Amino acid sequence: MSVYEAVMLICFGSAWPVSIYKSAVSRTAKGKSAVFLFIVLAGYVAGILHKVHYNLDWVTALYAINGLMVLADIVLTLRNVLLDRRSRA
Repeated sequence: MSVYEAVMLICFGSAWPVSIYKSAVSRTAKGKSAVFLFIVLAGYVAGILHKVHYNLDWVTALYAINGLMVLADIVLTLRNVLLDRRSRA
């Protein structure tokens, strides 16, 4: 287990609730990139796969928690894209 890896994931993870909140209340996708979020999610999935195959420990849970938060932000961003399209119609 790497303490530095855990600290990195905790720091990154602390930003996702703010992003999720902003996505939920703004009800717009302006300024958000679903592609970026999918790339970040792919990174967390790669981290989980590495941990499962080479070094399974509790830090794997941090990858999973962060991945779930990114997934929530993706869902909200896609909802907001639909809301933006409806408001333009």
